Amino acid sequence: MGKLIVIEGLDGSGKSTQTENVLKFIESKGVGVLQIKLPDYESDSSALVRMYLGGEFGAHPKDVNAYAASSFYAVDRYANYNTKWKEDYLGGKVILADRYATSNAAHQMTKLDKSEWDEYLAWLEDFEYVKIGIPKPSLVVFLDMPVEISQKLMTSRYKGDEGKKDVHEADVAYLLACREAGMYAAQKLGWSIVKCYEGDEPRSIEDIARDIEALVASVI
Repeated sequence: MGKLIVIEGLDGSGKSTQTENVLKFIESKGVGVLQIKLPDYESDSSALVRMYLGGEFGAHPKDVNAYAASSFYAVDRYANYNTKWKEDYLGGKVILADRYATSNAAHQMTKLDKSEWDEYLAWLEDFEYVKIGIPKPSLVVFLDMPVEISQKLMTSRYKGDEGKKDVHEADVAYLLACREAGMYAAQKLGWSIVKCYEGDEPRSIEDIARDIEALVASVI
């Protein structure tokens, strides 16, 4: 059986860039690796996710409760695993994921009272890794970036067009809550946290990559 490595973090934390760096690092070690990106927006399995992010169930993320929204994403992951990477995983390859079930912990747990967070995390892990039966990660790297910095990076990415941000990216208060939830989940579930900032500025891509590579090397 292979390994599943997840690069996790809020929008604007550099997930895509660091996932590409990790892919090159694993390949340089001569290890078989397959990169996946979730949600799988090119697949019909992400239809409910696309409707949710597009605001069809409400303009605010909290218009859809944590368990319903989590299920939308879980269906997409189940389909993606069973049709696109199950054989490679069972055959021993490293699967490198840009987001996974872990994203639900950061994004959906904020809709619940903090007294319910532990119950939700227990439900999430049982639902995804036991009931649905998708693989549990061997390593989760959580990229911690303050929302104030990530907002500037996203604005730059969209060339100043704030209208291009989806319902999650545009809701600063929600993202602040997501960062708190993500850090809580990371500590509760044993994720590895990589600090992506120094003061009010992002750390260099190269420095962050070195921290992540050290973690990945310990798994592969």
